[in-house]
Amino acid sequence: MRKTQYTGGPVENEVIANLAAASRILAERGVVDGFGHVSMRHPGNPDYYLMARAIAPALVTPDDILEYDMESVPCNPGSSKSFLERFIHSEIYKARPDINSIVHSHSPSVVPFGLVDVKMEAMFHNAAFLAAGVPVFDIRDKFGMTDMLVCDCEKGVALAESLGDKDIALMRAHGSVACGPTLQTAVFRAVYTEVNARIQHWSVGLGGGAPLASLEEEEGRLADVPNQTAGMRAWDLWRLQVRDQLGW
Repeated sequence: MRKTQYTGGPVENEVIANLAAASRILAERGVVDGFGHVSMRHPGNPDYYLMARAIAPALVTPDDILEYDMESVPCNPGSSKSFLERFIHSEIYKARPDINSIVHSHSPSVVPFGLVDVKMEAMFHNAAFLAAGVPVFDIRDKFGMTDMLVCDCEKGVALAESLGDKDIALMRAHGSVACGPTLQTAVFRAVYTEVNARIQHWSVGLGGGAPLASLEEEEGRLADVPNQTAGMRAWDLWRLQVRDQLGW
């Protein structure tokens, strides 16, 4: 692994390896494919964040991790090409000090909920975080016809405003963001948002349009507390699988 000097201060090699591993985990779990990205706030300085260069998530290594300031400007002159939608990350970090990691994906089971008038509900306890509500960001509301990309600060601000105090937001005809206080929690939420979406599709089909017995908001709040700890079991498994594949 390369030795990198970060503007926000030193970062342990294991932290960088975990961030790289998160990209591969999300690919393994079907949340991202050739597109999508995961970031984390710099662990020593909240005014910077870390994210891979523009590369398919399944190919990310620790050497691909770059550092950005809160305007999404790369800290290293001459850095490799950056993701166009890095402003998703910087503007959410600026708006939400409680968030330290963000996943942006186009997971296929989730996308339909941004296209129809059916709200995403929390189908089971692993997806308890969804019971708090899942807002939908429609880029047309402020920007009219676009290429659908959150490619500057202004669009990132609008997305962060739509997210509000929630952990998940859908992006109409695009994808979603999943956020958490840690890298592991953000990955857990991104994975189980996709799983939950599949379960909701199946449940609607089985029920023939009958009301769903989904988690109520208070149930979701109560269930999400132990998930913050228990979810590490999933991370440990996923991380081990990636370590066995790559040796780091």
